[in-house]
Amino acid sequence: MSRDYYGTLGVDRGASESEIKRAYRKLARELHPDVNPSDEARERFTEITAMYEVLTDPEKRRIVDMGGDPLDSSPGGGYGGGFGGGGFGGGGLGDVFEAFFGGGGGGGGRGPRSRVQPGSDALIRVNLTLDECATGVTKEIQVDTAVLCESCHGKGSAGDAPPAKCGMCQGQGEIQSVQRSLLGNIMTSRPCPTCSGTGEVITDPCGSCTGQGRVRKRRTVSAKIPAGVGGGMRIRLAGQGEVGPGGGPAGDLYIEVNERTHPVFVRDGEDLHCTVRVPVVDAILGGSVELETVVGENLEIEIPAGTQPGHTVTLTGRGMPRVRGGGAGDLTVHMEVVVPEKLDRKRRDLVEQLRTLGGASTEVVNEDTARRGGLFSRLRDAVAGH
Repeated sequence: MSRDYYGTLGVDRGASESEIKRAYRKLARELHPDVNPSDEARERFTEITAMYEVLTDPEKRRIVDMGGDPLDSSPGGGYGGGFGGGGFGGGGLGDVFEAFFGGGGGGGGRGPRSRVQPGSDALIRVNLTLDECATGVTKEIQVDTAVLCESCHGKGSAGDAPPAKCGMCQGQGEIQSVQRSLLGNIMTSRPCPTCSGTGEVITDPCGSCTGQGRVRKRRTVSAKIPAGVGGGMRIRLAGQGEVGPGGGPAGDLYIEVNERTHPVFVRDGEDLHCTVRVPVVDAILGGSVELETVVGENLEIEIPAGTQPGHTVTLTGRGMPRVRGGGAGDLTVHMEVVVPEKLDRKRRDLVEQLRTLGGASTEVVNEDTARRGGLFSRLRDAVAGH
Protein backbone atom coordinates (compact mmCIF):
# COMPACT_ATOMS: atom_id res chain seq x y z
CA MET A 1 0.00 0.00 0.00
CA SER A 2 1.44 3.37 -1.03
CA ARG A 3 2.11 5.97 1.62
CA ASP A 4 -0.19 8.94 2.13
CA TYR A 5 2.33 11.75 1.69
CA TYR A 6 -0.15 14.62 1.76
CA GLY A 7 -2.28 13.22 4.59
CA THR A 8 0.74 12.59 6.81
CA LEU A 9 1.78 16.23 6.54
CA GLY A 10 -1.82 17.40 6.81
CA VAL A 11 -2.02 19.24 3.47
CA ASP A 12 -4.18 18.96 0.36
CA ARG A 13 -2.87 17.40 -2.87
CA GLY A 14 -2.87 20.81 -4.49
CA ALA A 15 -0.90 22.47 -1.67
CA SER A 16 1.83 24.90 -2.69
CA GLU A 17 5.43 24.41 -1.67
CA SER A 18 5.16 27.17 0.95
CA GLU A 19 2.09 25.47 2.47
CA ILE A 20 3.97 22.16 2.61
CA LYS A 21 6.93 23.85 4.30
CA ARG A 22 4.62 25.55 6.80
CA ALA A 23 2.92 22.25 7.67
CA TYR A 24 6.26 20.46 8.04
CA ARG A 25 7.69 23.26 10.19
CA LYS A 26 4.73 22.98 12.60
CA LEU A 27 5.06 19.20 12.93
CA ALA A 28 8.84 19.27 13.18
CA ARG A 29 8.77 21.67 16.10
CA GLU A 30 6.57 19.22 18.01
CA LEU A 31 8.39 16.01 17.09
CA HIS A 32 12.07 16.93 16.93
CA PRO A 33 14.13 14.67 19.27
CA ASP A 34 15.50 17.71 21.12
CA VAL A 35 11.92 18.63 22.04
CA ASN A 36 10.25 15.23 22.31
CA PRO A 37 12.72 12.43 23.08
CA SER A 38 10.20 9.54 22.91
CA ASP A 39 10.80 6.73 20.43
CA GLU A 40 7.38 7.29 18.84
CA ALA A 41 8.13 10.98 18.25
CA ARG A 42 11.54 10.13 16.77
CA GLU A 43 9.94 7.67 14.34
CA ARG A 44 7.24 10.17 13.37
CA PHE A 45 9.85 12.88 12.88
CA THR A 46 11.82 10.62 10.54
CA GLU A 47 8.63 9.83 8.64
CA ILE A 48 7.44 13.41 8.10
CA THR A 49 10.96 14.54 7.17
CA ALA A 50 11.21 11.88 4.47
CA MET A 51 7.80 12.85 3.08
CA TYR A 52 8.64 16.53 3.22
CA GLU A 53 11.78 15.84 1.16
CA VAL A 54 9.71 13.99 -1.45
CA LEU A 55 6.98 16.64 -1.76
CA THR A 56 9.50 19.48 -2.11
CA ASP A 57 11.29 17.67 -4.94
CA PRO A 58 9.32 18.34 -8.18
CA GLU A 59 10.27 15.03 -9.82
CA LYS A 60 9.50 12.93 -6.74
CA ARG A 61 6.23 14.74 -6.17
CA ARG A 62 5.21 14.00 -9.79
CA ILE A 63 5.74 10.28 -9.06
CA VAL A 64 3.51 10.56 -5.97
CA ASP A 65 0.78 12.33 -7.95
CA MET A 66 0.89 9.52 -10.52
CA GLY A 67 0.26 6.95 -7.77
CA GLY A 68 3.86 5.83 -7.28
CA ASP A 69 6.00 5.81 -4.13
CA PRO A 70 9.49 7.31 -4.55
CA LEU A 71 10.68 5.92 -1.21
CA ASP A 72 10.07 2.33 -2.37
CA SER A 73 12.67 2.87 -5.10
CA SER A 74 15.13 4.54 -2.72
CA PRO A 75 18.14 2.55 -1.42
CA GLY A 76 16.95 0.59 1.61
CA GLY A 77 13.28 1.01 0.69
CA GLY A 78 12.39 2.79 3.97
CA TYR A 79 12.19 6.31 5.35
CA GLY A 80 15.89 6.42 6.03
CA GLY A 81 16.71 5.54 2.42
CA GLY A 82 15.81 8.99 1.19
CA PHE A 83 18.66 10.63 3.13
CA GLY A 84 21.42 10.27 0.58
CA GLY A 85 24.88 10.67 2.06
CA GLY A 86 23.62 11.70 5.49
CA GLY A 87 21.97 14.84 4.12
CA PHE A 88 18.64 15.63 2.52
CA GLY A 89 17.97 15.19 -1.17
CA GLY A 90 16.59 18.18 -2.94
CA GLY A 91 16.66 21.02 -0.42
CA GLY A 92 19.52 19.60 1.64
CA LEU A 93 20.33 20.45 5.26
CA GLY A 94 19.31 24.06 4.77
CA ASP A 95 15.63 23.11 4.50
CA VAL A 96 15.73 21.52 7.94
CA PHE A 97 17.19 24.67 9.50
CA GLU A 98 14.66 26.76 7.62
CA ALA A 99 11.89 24.58 9.03
CA PHE A 100 13.12 24.95 12.61
CA PHE A 101 14.54 28.43 12.73
CA GLY A 102 13.08 30.22 9.72
CA GLY A 103 16.54 30.96 8.29
CA GLY A 104 19.17 29.38 6.10
CA GLY A 105 20.97 26.18 7.02
CA GLY A 106 24.48 27.54 6.77
CA GLY A 107 24.57 28.02 10.53
CA GLY A 108 24.28 31.79 10.35
CA GLY A 109 23.46 32.78 13.93
CA ARG A 110 22.34 35.88 15.68
CA GLY A 111 25.81 37.40 15.72
CA PRO A 112 27.59 39.06 18.64
CA ARG A 113 25.60 40.83 21.29
CA SER A 114 26.54 44.13 22.87
CA ARG A 115 28.95 44.00 25.77
CA VAL A 116 26.84 46.64 27.52
CA GLN A 117 23.59 45.14 28.80
CA PRO A 118 20.79 46.56 30.97
CA GLY A 119 20.83 45.47 34.60
CA SER A 120 18.29 43.35 36.44
CA ASP A 121 15.66 44.54 38.90
CA ALA A 122 16.25 43.94 42.61
CA LEU A 123 13.80 43.24 45.43
CA ILE A 124 14.14 43.89 49.14
CA ARG A 125 11.56 43.50 51.92
CA VAL A 126 11.05 45.98 54.72
CA ASN A 127 9.08 45.53 57.96
CA LEU A 128 6.68 48.34 58.87
CA THR A 129 4.36 48.89 61.81
CA LEU A 130 0.72 49.72 61.19
CA ASP A 131 1.41 53.24 62.43
CA GLU A 132 4.17 53.67 59.82
CA CYS A 133 1.85 52.35 57.11
CA ALA A 134 -0.78 54.86 58.19
CA THR A 135 1.41 57.95 58.30
CA GLY A 136 4.04 57.12 55.69
CA VAL A 137 7.73 56.98 56.48
CA THR A 138 11.17 57.47 54.94
CA LYS A 139 13.41 54.45 55.48
CA GLU A 140 17.17 54.25 55.06
CA ILE A 141 17.62 50.75 53.61
CA GLN A 142 20.84 48.78 53.19
CA VAL A 143 20.99 47.06 49.79
CA ASP A 144 23.67 44.83 48.29
CA THR A 145 23.70 45.19 44.48
CA ALA A 146 26.05 45.57 41.51
CA VAL A 147 27.11 49.18 41.02
CA LEU A 148 29.18 50.98 38.38
CA CYS A 149 32.91 50.35 38.79
CA GLU A 150 34.45 53.60 40.00
CA SER A 151 37.91 52.65 38.70
CA CYS A 152 37.03 52.18 35.02
CA HIS A 153 33.57 53.80 34.95
CA GLY A 154 32.10 50.77 33.21
CA LYS A 155 34.73 50.40 30.45
CA GLY A 156 36.09 47.20 31.92
CA SER A 157 39.68 48.04 30.91
CA ALA A 158 42.44 49.50 33.04
CA GLY A 159 43.67 51.81 30.29
CA ASP A 160 42.28 53.33 27.12
CA ALA A 161 42.86 50.31 24.86
CA PRO A 162 39.66 49.30 23.03
CA PRO A 163 38.36 45.72 23.28
CA ALA A 164 39.97 43.27 20.85
CA LYS A 165 38.27 40.74 18.61
CA CYS A 166 37.78 37.41 20.33
CA GLY A 167 40.21 34.81 18.98
CA MET A 168 37.97 31.88 19.87
CA CYS A 169 34.92 32.93 17.82
CA GLN A 170 36.67 35.44 15.54
CA GLY A 171 34.29 38.17 16.64
CA GLN A 172 31.14 36.21 15.81
CA GLY A 173 30.03 35.86 19.41
CA GLU A 174 29.11 32.20 18.97
CA ILE A 175 30.70 28.84 18.44
CA GLN A 176 29.31 26.40 15.88
CA SER A 177 29.55 22.65 16.23
CA VAL A 178 28.42 19.71 14.12
CA GLN A 179 26.57 16.77 15.69
CA ARG A 180 25.76 13.49 14.05
CA SER A 181 22.19 12.23 14.37
CA LEU A 182 19.70 10.01 12.62
CA LEU A 183 19.17 12.86 10.21
CA GLY A 184 22.84 13.20 9.39
CA ASN A 185 25.06 16.10 10.42
CA ILE A 186 23.29 18.93 12.23
CA MET A 187 25.05 22.20 12.94
CA THR A 188 24.28 24.00 16.21
CA SER A 189 25.43 27.31 17.66
CA ARG A 190 26.07 28.42 21.23
CA PRO A 191 27.46 31.61 22.82
CA CYS A 192 31.24 31.76 22.84
CA PRO A 193 32.51 30.86 26.34
CA THR A 194 35.55 33.11 26.01
CA CYS A 195 33.77 36.40 25.25
CA SER A 196 30.28 35.44 26.59
CA GLY A 197 28.79 36.08 23.16
CA THR A 198 30.04 39.65 22.70
CA GLY A 199 32.74 38.87 20.12
CA GLU A 200 35.16 41.05 22.08
CA VAL A 201 37.67 40.53 24.89
CA ILE A 202 39.22 43.05 27.26
CA THR A 203 42.99 42.91 26.78
CA ASP A 204 43.84 44.91 29.93
CA PRO A 205 41.02 44.18 32.41
CA CYS A 206 40.37 46.58 35.24
CA GLY A 207 41.79 45.34 38.53
CA SER A 208 38.66 46.30 40.47
CA CYS A 209 35.96 44.71 38.32
CA THR A 210 38.07 42.19 36.27
CA GLY A 211 36.61 43.61 33.06
CA GLN A 212 32.94 43.43 34.07
CA GLY A 213 32.43 47.18 34.35
CA ARG A 214 30.56 46.69 37.65
CA VAL A 215 31.31 45.59 41.21
CA ARG A 216 29.17 44.39 44.09
CA LYS A 217 28.74 46.91 46.88
CA ARG A 218 26.56 47.52 49.92
CA ARG A 219 24.98 50.94 49.92
CA THR A 220 22.23 52.91 51.63
CA VAL A 221 19.09 53.85 49.73
CA SER A 222 16.54 56.35 51.01
CA ALA A 223 13.03 55.03 50.32
CA LYS A 224 10.03 57.29 50.79
CA ILE A 225 7.07 55.05 51.59
CA PRO A 226 3.67 56.74 51.15
CA ALA A 227 0.85 56.66 53.68
CA GLY A 228 -1.68 53.88 53.27
CA VAL A 229 0.60 51.09 52.07
CA GLY A 230 -0.10 47.56 53.22
CA GLY A 231 1.47 44.12 53.36
CA GLY A 232 2.53 42.81 49.95
CA MET A 233 2.54 46.22 48.27
CA ARG A 234 5.69 47.24 46.38
CA ILE A 235 7.30 50.64 45.94
CA ARG A 236 9.41 51.09 42.81
CA LEU A 237 12.65 53.05 42.92
CA ALA A 238 13.66 53.61 39.30
CA GLY A 239 17.32 53.05 38.44
CA GLN A 240 18.26 51.80 41.92
CA GLY A 241 18.60 48.10 41.00
CA GLU A 242 21.51 46.13 39.53
CA VAL A 243 23.92 47.88 37.17
CA GLY A 244 24.19 45.83 33.97
CA PRO A 245 27.23 44.07 32.50
CA GLY A 246 29.69 46.45 30.88
CA GLY A 247 28.34 49.27 33.04
CA GLY A 248 24.89 49.07 31.44
CA PRO A 249 21.92 51.04 32.81
CA ALA A 250 20.68 49.91 36.21
CA GLY A 251 17.39 48.13 36.71
CA ASP A 252 14.80 49.14 39.28
CA LEU A 253 14.69 48.43 43.00
CA TYR A 254 11.39 47.23 44.45
CA ILE A 255 10.61 47.66 48.15
CA GLU A 256 8.07 45.08 49.32
CA VAL A 257 6.16 45.96 52.49
CA ASN A 258 5.75 43.43 55.29
CA GLU A 259 3.17 44.81 57.71
CA ARG A 260 3.53 43.82 61.36
CA THR A 261 0.49 42.96 63.45
CA HIS A 262 -0.83 45.70 65.74
CA PRO A 263 -1.69 45.09 69.41
CA VAL A 264 -4.99 46.99 69.17
CA PHE A 265 -6.17 47.32 65.58
CA VAL A 266 -6.98 44.73 62.95
CA ARG A 267 -6.75 45.91 59.35
CA ASP A 268 -9.21 44.99 56.60
CA GLY A 269 -8.06 46.81 53.48
CA GLU A 270 -8.59 50.49 54.22
CA ASP A 271 -10.80 49.83 57.26
CA LEU A 272 -9.68 49.27 60.85
CA HIS A 273 -11.37 47.33 63.65
CA CYS A 274 -10.79 47.28 67.38
CA THR A 275 -12.56 45.86 70.42
CA VAL A 276 -13.49 47.70 73.63
CA ARG A 277 -14.32 45.69 76.75
CA VAL A 278 -17.26 47.41 78.46
CA PRO A 279 -18.10 46.63 82.12
CA VAL A 280 -21.75 45.71 82.56
CA VAL A 281 -22.36 48.84 84.67
CA ASP A 282 -21.11 51.10 81.86
CA ALA A 283 -23.17 49.10 79.38
CA ILE A 284 -26.25 49.87 81.50
CA LEU A 285 -25.54 53.46 82.44
CA GLY A 286 -23.35 54.53 79.53
CA GLY A 287 -19.83 55.91 79.58
CA SER A 288 -16.84 56.65 77.39
CA VAL A 289 -13.34 55.41 76.62
CA GLU A 290 -10.32 57.17 75.15
CA LEU A 291 -8.76 55.55 72.05
CA GLU A 292 -5.49 56.53 70.38
CA THR A 293 -5.62 56.04 66.59
CA VAL A 294 -2.80 54.83 64.35
CA VAL A 295 -2.02 58.44 63.37
CA GLY A 296 -1.57 59.49 67.02
CA GLU A 297 -4.97 61.15 67.44
CA ASN A 298 -6.92 60.67 70.70
CA LEU A 299 -10.63 59.99 70.26
CA GLU A 300 -13.36 59.90 72.90
CA ILE A 301 -15.56 56.89 72.15
CA GLU A 302 -19.05 57.24 73.61
CA ILE A 303 -20.65 54.14 75.12
CA PRO A 304 -24.40 54.69 74.97
CA ALA A 305 -26.58 53.65 77.91
CA GLY A 306 -28.12 50.25 77.34
CA THR A 307 -25.27 49.02 75.14
CA GLN A 308 -25.84 45.43 74.08
CA PRO A 309 -23.15 42.78 73.45
CA GLY A 310 -21.86 43.04 69.88
CA HIS A 311 -22.83 46.70 69.54
CA THR A 312 -20.54 48.60 67.14
CA VAL A 313 -19.65 52.23 66.63
CA THR A 314 -18.33 53.22 63.18
CA LEU A 315 -16.22 56.32 62.80
CA THR A 316 -16.17 57.37 59.16
CA GLY A 317 -12.81 58.39 57.72
CA ARG A 318 -10.81 57.31 60.78
CA GLY A 319 -9.29 54.21 59.16
CA MET A 320 -6.26 53.85 56.89
CA PRO A 321 -5.59 56.57 54.31
CA ARG A 322 -5.91 55.58 50.66
CA VAL A 323 -2.54 55.30 48.92
CA ARG A 324 -3.64 57.28 45.88
CA GLY A 325 -5.49 59.89 47.92
CA GLY A 326 -9.21 60.39 48.28
CA GLY A 327 -9.73 60.17 52.03
CA ALA A 328 -9.51 57.18 54.32
CA GLY A 329 -11.40 54.08 55.35
CA ASP A 330 -13.54 53.66 58.47
CA LEU A 331 -12.77 52.68 62.05
CA THR A 332 -15.23 50.27 63.63
CA VAL A 333 -15.24 49.86 67.42
CA HIS A 334 -16.78 46.59 68.64
CA MET A 335 -18.30 46.59 72.14
CA GLU A 336 -17.70 43.51 74.26
CA VAL A 337 -19.87 43.64 77.38
CA VAL A 338 -18.04 42.03 80.30
CA VAL A 339 -20.10 40.32 83.01
CA PRO A 340 -18.11 39.72 86.21
CA GLU A 341 -17.78 36.09 87.22
CA LYS A 342 -17.29 36.82 90.93
CA LEU A 343 -18.58 39.64 93.18
CA ASP A 344 -17.62 40.64 96.67
CA ARG A 345 -20.35 40.87 99.30
CA LYS A 346 -20.96 44.59 98.90
CA ARG A 347 -21.33 44.50 95.13
CA ARG A 348 -23.53 41.43 95.29
CA ASP A 349 -25.88 43.20 97.71
CA LEU A 350 -26.15 46.14 95.34
CA VAL A 351 -27.00 43.87 92.42
CA GLU A 352 -29.58 42.08 94.53
CA GLN A 353 -31.20 45.42 95.30
CA LEU A 354 -31.31 46.14 91.57
CA ARG A 355 -33.08 42.85 90.94
CA THR A 356 -35.69 43.51 93.64
CA LEU A 357 -36.63 46.74 91.90
CA GLY A 358 -38.25 44.64 89.18
CA GLY A 359 -38.10 45.09 85.45
CA ALA A 360 -37.22 42.52 82.83
CA SER A 361 -36.95 38.89 83.87
CA THR A 362 -35.50 35.78 82.31
CA GLU A 363 -37.78 34.24 79.67
CA VAL A 364 -37.76 31.72 76.84
CA VAL A 365 -37.89 33.50 73.51
CA ASN A 366 -40.71 32.57 71.13
CA GLU A 367 -42.08 34.12 67.97
CA ASP A 368 -44.14 36.71 69.85
CA THR A 369 -41.33 37.93 72.06
CA ALA A 370 -38.89 37.71 69.16
CA ARG A 371 -40.72 40.58 67.47
CA ARG A 372 -38.97 42.83 69.94
CA GLY A 373 -35.72 41.85 68.30
CA GLY A 374 -32.68 40.23 69.85
CA LEU A 375 -30.58 37.17 69.23
CA PHE A 376 -33.49 34.83 68.43
CA SER A 377 -34.79 37.16 65.76
CA ARG A 378 -31.35 37.48 64.19
CA LEU A 379 -30.82 33.73 64.24
CA ARG A 380 -34.20 33.08 62.63
CA ASP A 381 -33.58 35.62 59.90
CA ALA A 382 -30.12 34.17 59.24
CA VAL A 383 -31.43 30.60 58.93
CA ALA A 384 -34.30 31.72 56.70
CA GLY A 385 -31.83 33.38 54.38
CA HIS A 386 -30.10 30.09 53.58
